[in-house]
Amino acid sequence: MESAFSSQFGILDGSRLPRPVSCNCGKFLYNNPIPALLRNPRCYFTEDSLTRKPNSVNAPLGGEEMIMQPNSKKLLDRVRDAIRLKHYSIRTEEAYVNWIKRYIFFHDVRHPAEMGAAEVEAFLTHLAVKENVAASTQNQALSALLFLYREVLHQDLGPIDALRAKKPKRLPTVLTKEEVHRVLGHLSGIHQLMAKLLYGSGLRLMECLRLRVKDLDFAQRAILVRDGKGEKDRVTMLPESLVAPLQDHLRSVKRLHEEDLVRGFGAVYLPYALERKYPNANREWIWQYVFPSRRLSVDPRSGVVRRHHLHESGLQKAVRAAARAAEIPKKVSCHTFRHSFATHLLEAHYDIRTPPLYLPPQWGGMKGGAQEREDDHDLHPRAQSRRPGRPQSPG
Repeated sequence: MESAFSSQFGILDGSRLPRPVSCNCGKFLYNNPIPALLRNPRCYFTEDSLTRKPNSVNAPLGGEEMIMQPNSKKLLDRVRDAIRLKHYSIRTEEAYVNWIKRYIFFHDVRHPAEMGAAEVEAFLTHLAVKENVAASTQNQALSALLFLYREVLHQDLGPIDALRAKKPKRLPTVLTKEEVHRVLGHLSGIHQLMAKLLYGSGLRLMECLRLRVKDLDFAQRAILVRDGKGEKDRVTMLPESLVAPLQDHLRSVKRLHEEDLVRGFGAVYLPYALERKYPNANREWIWQYVFPSRRLSVDPRSGVVRRHHLHESGLQKAVRAAARAAEIPKKVSCHTFRHSFATHLLEAHYDIRTPPLYLPPQWGGMKGGAQEREDDHDLHPRAQSRRPGRPQSPG
């Protein structure tokens, strides 16, 4: 079944390729088994590498001819192209491709173009009834299939009448100030610094990990969050207590960056087309990540070897372990710090719904307190004190 799927939806059988074929991930594939390729959704053959002309030196041995038209892209390649056209994240790309594969295998490797709303409803009902998935999981599967039919196949499914899991309304977990300090006390090193930043600035986990040197404004004690949730920029406070630790940390990061430059690396990922527009910007200090990874890695899309930011799982595991060590009888995650941050600001009589007075107007601050901006219902610290003065971090 996997072999049939590979041939039809974007991966050709490796046993038919007698010579190395380049893959988009930068590796060379020599008769690799198809199941291994299916387990790696980011690794697929490009169209150019699979194009063969008859009676040419590139034709397979034994006189066998393999011809593909340049514009006849396979389904999963078209899905990836459509996702990248809309600038969706690589996490969304991996999740959508995985759901589309599961949908195809569920219906015995039928092409999605041959199916419609009834098959989508059957798959979603199976997820809710047989696999008992959460409502958010089922909604993600539905979003992936709607994207497939609307953006790739250009088909209108019409109304989807499937048995849907009901999404419960949850209240967030909030720690007291004493509990926050107990958890932070069981963290150390870089994990403690990042956790303090989550609580003191109200950052999301990935917003913290994706911070770049240029986003930290020590002079104005502010952090500029780029491409946050909904691709929105915002400004939040930089706690006074974290200025010196962050500056010490950046000095060690700069030494690591200089070592990478000497070794011929040092280029960081830049979003969209900035790398082409500013060819040397990816090696500049201001574009480097504040929390870089300890080792170099291969970019899953471009195949370039570079130093990315730290993986989120490290901090997540450290926070859970610290909560257990502190004997906190609550489900504590990295996002708990953000909810605690907003709650403690409200308890201190700060308004987190309006732009802060102490920020310049170009960053959303209010001139003389008269300007007001529409709230986007986000728990970030556009904190304005109901009393005169600058709001202090709850930490």
